[in-house]
Amino acid sequence: MAKRVLVVEDNELNLKLFCDLLRAHGMTAEPVRDGREAVARARAFGPDLIVMDIQMPHVTGYELILELMVDEQLRDIPVMAVTAYAGRDDEERIRAAGARSYVSKPISLARFMDAVNALL
Repeated sequence: MAKRVLVVEDNELNLKLFCDLLRAHGMTAEPVRDGREAVARARAFGPDLIVMDIQMPHVTGYELILELMVDEQLRDIPVMAVTAYAGRDDEERIRAAGARSYVSKPISLARFMDAVNALL
């Protein structure tokens, strides 16, 4: 059975790239363009992994990770942050919020897939 990945990204090009890449590797990718919809979509979709941007309008990736971590149904799903924030403090802050992996933009396709596979 194909692994299911919820992709939360407000940039349309990045969203398409991530979903196409995951699908090319035999996974089922569910796109979410607005972080405000992510928790409800995660509950309905039942992902094995959540890939999310950190810098989004309306709700930040940090806030979203914290919301996922307190949800009994979703807290055990690994979160991989994909962000333009590339400083050491940024990575520590993202991991402290609950993300299990961190990939900085611009992404290397191979590094992105290595991080995805390591979490699955």
